Formats: sequence, C-alpha cells, structure tokens
Amino acid sequence: MPRSNRPRRAASGKSAASGKKAYGANQGPELDLERARSGFARRESAPDGEWMVRSMTASRAEKTYICPGCSTAVLPGIAHLVVWSEDHLFGAAAGLAERRHWHTNCWTTRTYRYR
Repeated sequence: MPRSNRPRRAASGKSAASGKKAYGANQGPELDLERARSGFARRESAPDGEWMVRSMTASRAEKTYICPGCSTAVLPGIAHLVVWSEDHLFGAAAGLAERRHWHTNCWTTRTYRYR
C-alpha cells in the first residue's frame, strides 16, 4: 500500500503542542510566479555572437526604451526582451552595461539579415 502524503494526526491522548509545529505553520512567503518566470536569462547563439536574453513581462515593464531592431519605442506595459552580449570585447560586465530592450518580434527576426 503506498504511503500517504497527508500529515499524521496527533495521538488521541497527546496534544498538538508537544514540540512539533502544526502542519503549514512554517511555510514561507508566497512565491511571485511572474517574477520567478522572468528572472532567468537564457543563452542564445547567433552569427553575430553569444547573447543573454531575459524576458520582461508587461507588468514589470515600467520605462520607455528604443528598440534597436526597428528604432521605435518599447512602451511601458509591453512585454519585451532584454538582451546583452555574452562575449563582449571588454568582458561580461561591459556587455551587461550595454544591454538593450528589444521587441520580441524584432529580436526573433533579426537573424534573417545574415542569410
């Protein structure tokens, strides 16, 4: 018979405050899934080098940026990508300092320029 994942009941003669914490009493703060999904950068290889790409959700986009792909504004409240060079000439810190905000479609179609 498989084990149950439910917590065990306190014995009938013992109280619940016998040194063990109640089930669910020590759970941490609630996880912000929106922040967790957008917090990690992924590496992409392209003909123009290695790039780190991070998704920026619409709820976290608070400023106006100029997209280098189409030279139009990435407005607040629009989901987009933050991109920086992984193999920058002056190191990873310099690549991160020169990060750019791209429309998602502009970033995905930029590789067609090299074919």
